[in-house]
Amino acid sequence: MRRPLLVVVLFALVGCAHAAPSDSTASIASVTIHGSQGPVRVQVEDANSPAERERGLMGRTSLGANEGMVFTFGDVADGPVTATFWMKDTLIPLSIAFWSADGTILAIRDMEPCRTDTCSTYGSPSPYVGALEVNRGFFEEHGIREGDRIDFAR
Repeated sequence: MRRPLLVVVLFALVGCAHAAPSDSTASIASVTIHGSQGPVRVQVEDANSPAERERGLMGRTSLGANEGMVFTFGDVADGPVTATFWMKDTLIPLSIAFWSADGTILAIRDMEPCRTDTCSTYGSPSPYVGALEVNRGFFEEHGIREGDRIDFAR
């Protein structure tokens, strides 16, 4: 009886390997992206506090096919931001889409993992209110381009 239980526990642990770290306080939400192949829904962690934004997806070894992290800046009194992202201590290649207040995707960038202190930065050509990180190639695979729309509401 103990051996089958051990196997079940091991499978459960492996299945959770890509889950958020236990100290994550990011809430789970969803984003719908309207691209040329129709709407695509992505389950996201909402990194809406400064600490959650700073940690991002650092240290993760994988991310599910339709999963990601959304970074929102609605709490910034000055409106849209121009901050750049970097991949310090991020282990998986990602793509990021920046969107405006009306949900229009302003830019999509592919980002490389970085394990040094001199990492590349990635930004939008114009101010944005949100950014969505997903596995690299996700946007291309789903026919999502700059000018398409993202719907996200807390």
